[in-house]
Amino acid sequence: MRSGPMPMLQLAALVYSLLPARTQYDSCKSLVNTDDAGPSWEFYACQPRPVPMKRYLRVKVEPAGVTCGDPPERFCALGNPYMCFSECDASNRDLAHPPKLMFDQEGNGPVTYWQSVTWSKYPEPLLANITLSWNKSIQLTENIVITFEAGRPTTMILEKSLNYGRTWQPYQYYAEDCMEAFRMEAKNVRDLSPVTALQIICTEDYSKWVGFENEKNLHFEVKERFAIFAGSLLQNMEALYKRMDINKGLRDFFTLTDLRIRLIKPATGGTFVQRKYLNKYFYAISNVEVVGRCKCNMHANSCHFKEGNLMCDCEHNTTGQDCGKCRKNYKAKSWRPGSYSPYPMGTANSCVAASSTYGNVPKRKAEVGVPSGGGQMKRPKAPEKILKPRQTEPRPRPEEQGNFQDCECYGHSNRCSYIDYLKIVTCVSCKHNTRGQHCQHCRLGYYRNASAELDDENVCIECNCNQLGSRHDRCNETGHCECKAGATSPKCEDCKPGYYWRLGCFPNICDNELLMCQNGGTCYQNQRCTCPKGYSGILCEAGSCDLESGNCNAASTSLLGPWTVLVAALTLLLACE
Repeated sequence: MRSGPMPMLQLAALVYSLLPARTQYDSCKSLVNTDDAGPSWEFYACQPRPVPMKRYLRVKVEPAGVTCGDPPERFCALGNPYMCFSECDASNRDLAHPPKLMFDQEGNGPVTYWQSVTWSKYPEPLLANITLSWNKSIQLTENIVITFEAGRPTTMILEKSLNYGRTWQPYQYYAEDCMEAFRMEAKNVRDLSPVTALQIICTEDYSKWVGFENEKNLHFEVKERFAIFAGSLLQNMEALYKRMDINKGLRDFFTLTDLRIRLIKPATGGTFVQRKYLNKYFYAISNVEVVGRCKCNMHANSCHFKEGNLMCDCEHNTTGQDCGKCRKNYKAKSWRPGSYSPYPMGTANSCVAASSTYGNVPKRKAEVGVPSGGGQMKRPKAPEKILKPRQTEPRPRPEEQGNFQDCECYGHSNRCSYIDYLKIVTCVSCKHNTRGQHCQHCRLGYYRNASAELDDENVCIECNCNQLGSRHDRCNETGHCECKAGATSPKCEDCKPGYYWRLGCFPNICDNELLMCQNGGTCYQNQRCTCPKGYSGILCEAGSCDLESGNCNAASTSLLGPWTVLVAALTLLLACE
């Protein structure tokens, strides 16, 4: 009997048959035997395994000089201001506390941590921004855990970016008193439902003082939000994946390229700030734990770290850092991410070679084949020229709709119309908040997601302008809204200095710097002066007192009264400029 070398595919099939059975979305393909064609590849949706992501990040701490040690400084214990045995000195390796110590492997050694300067400039806020950047889209799979070594902050915001730090959006607010700090009702994830699962909340669970040694960790609850759909023990993952397939916003909620920790007010021990002991107030973080996976759009089951950057090992004839586009010569149909359905294998949605008879083969057959090579190519821009219908087909009437080879809608529409008097083909009924001849622009009230390709369903992001602080619901190309007088921040939800919030931003009536209440009056929330007996007016400027008897007569007015009112009005006018 003649024997020879075993065909490569048969050998590969034998090897694959000896490997352990695949689990959920961990393999992009497998070899199957068919009676007609022999061994061939069958493709599935896939994604990399979750890993600790802190080993791949870059960290930046702002503002400059907020890290302790330059100049050297002595710190006291929050619970006992007389215990001042800690010192921070950037020039001494044993006494320095640089940012990298938030991400080192401590093992059984002493706890290492990043530390800020003390609150020596009180009442000026002690602000610090810690930005973690991956230069790659990642998807969270576990809770974010931040460990503080000198008490958890009284006020903090966790933010994320989907476009490499160009724009930011809040992830969660943290405060001892949410209403006072952010004008938000306190909630926790247990209060959310499938309808409100993506709501940005303010929680008081991690900011109240419970003791120096206890409760060091602060969480952003990822698994608890998963549990809203998958059950408390995450046993029904199929329900979660099904929801992610039909709701791209849910998938994007756990996706980010950058994470920012905004520290606003340090722990105060549950009391008022003691000005005599300001060196006991500071921030200290020993660990930031972020567990997730490379986002590969379900077209890769592994990721590699090359030259300081994460890259997906793309399958399904896709390419790019996130497998976000089709390879050269595999663009017979628009690129699509893989699908979680049907569970647990999913659908690969592979890119198809230009020579394939796409559209005339069953779905399963379209996912089977032997992949071949191909290079990378930059994504083509939206067509600039007027598009004409194919000359081999009869020209449709202006109101006719159909599919045209030259009509590119980037996957946001599957219908086109030929407008006879303009001699152009245009997309009809653009979806995903897009508009334009090729669905290449965003609708009013939305802006371009800079981290998404033109054919991404999430290419347009809602502006979300604050209705009370903004002039309208539209924003510019970076997501910044046009604010009314006195309002500020990208979404016009904060007030400029000299203004206070009350269903919008209004000029301060009084403050402690320019518009001071007179004659012993006190300023209440910048909105009015509370005047002592015998005085009235905007700044308590009207009235007179007998300094010897101590009696005040509200009916009489001092000679300086009119001038005081005029000065107060001019000062108020200048503050509003």
